[in-house]
Amino acid sequence: MIESVNNEKIKEYAKLNDKKYRDKTGLFIIEGEHLVLEAQNADVLVEAFSLDGSIGTKVSLSVMKKLSNLTNVPNVIGIAKKNDNKEICGNILMLDSIQDPGNLGTIIRSAVAFGIDTIVASPNTVDLYNTKVVRSTEGLLFKINYIVTDLSVFLDEYKDKYTIYTTNVRNGEDVSKIKANNPYILIMGNEGRGVDSKLTEYANSTIYIPISNCESLNVAIATSIILYEFNKK
Repeated sequence: MIESVNNEKIKEYAKLNDKKYRDKTGLFIIEGEHLVLEAQNADVLVEAFSLDGSIGTKVSLSVMKKLSNLTNVPNVIGIAKKNDNKEICGNILMLDSIQDPGNLGTIIRSAVAFGIDTIVASPNTVDLYNTKVVRSTEGLLFKINYIVTDLSVFLDEYKDKYTIYTTNVRNGEDVSKIKANNPYILIMGNEGRGVDSKLTEYANSTIYIPISNCESLNVAIATSIILYEFNKK
């Protein structure tokens, strides 16, 4: 049992609440039994700690508080390895500057549900391993390939191999009338400004979602609707 917050291992793992240490070590914290078991099933679980000793090493409440970001401390916390799969495959969802952790988590869940094999995100998109993102994915971050890179450079390399779609509320085509050409890249943009104009120039086709009684949809909801429409056809 580990009782002291000054335990060297615990002090090092607690640093993973800071992005620079996650980037340095390739590790991140997962909170709750469900996520720990999902990480274990994905073979990325490094170590686990629990208050009752049911999973991994038993630790004191003070140690769990040291590691946790939650107000209500979980019974189980794990340390997992980051995704190191950089293979480009299947249909691609491209994310330009998504900032809200909850949005990214929802987008990942929809991507897994609706036929996306790879997510390509801009460097200024919220960190995949941010604790709020990790929790909101409900473990599905372990089921998708996720790459962070310069989007323009990526599109330059793959534009001739994929049909590229993005959104345009003024001149786009109704998404319900489009049959997506596989493999495709769908570009979705920032919550405030949308997709960068430099990226829209790569699009072979632009789409919109018909709505009423509101000006726009949350990016996570819009992404989910588009992926659903693409997937069902």
